[in-house]
Amino acid sequence: MKTVFTTGEAAKICKVSQQTIIRCFDSGQLKGFRVPGSRFRRIPRDVLYKFMKDNGIPTDALESGKRKALVVDDDRDLVDLLRDSLESDGRFEVRSANNGFDAGMMVKEYRPDIIVLDVMLPDINGKEVCQRVRSDPSLDDVKILCISGMVEAEKVQELRDAGANDFLQKPFEIETLIQRACKMLDMEVLS
Repeated sequence: MKTVFTTGEAAKICKVSQQTIIRCFDSGQLKGFRVPGSRFRRIPRDVLYKFMKDNGIPTDALESGKRKALVVDDDRDLVDLLRDSLESDGRFEVRSANNGFDAGMMVKEYRPDIIVLDVMLPDINGKEVCQRVRSDPSLDDVKILCISGMVEAEKVQELRDAGANDFLQKPFEIETLIQRACKMLDMEVLS
């Protein structure tokens, strides 16, 4: 478990901008230390935990150390497979939704780090989900990995334009999906 965080990592955990963390550090609200011989700031886990508690920031991301993934697909077998695979990786906490409406409600409440999103949902298309997530500034850090059996290059580009960070064509290897998710979240890619 990580014991010291960079300002960028602390910002992700607290779901605020890195500038906010730097301001709190520089003003003394958030204690820490500078790396000798550099300007880099570092924040110990216990200090960050107290800062989060004092400011009413949920500490679940810090406590578990796990990244939150939301899997959205109407294929329940695929959802179960992705959930099992991500959870067995050991670094993810996973929730799922089987339609766009539930996904929208869950994104607001669960605040995932990454959404694995099927583009063809029964009630809404993936492009619209991407646009809705991207229209909420508080969800700027959420990564979106779209999955679909469709192959048209312009459709994939439309998804990227709507806010998707990456696209994976079905069928795909589960390991590939986990590697892409880790890369998007700046996590170590385990082979």
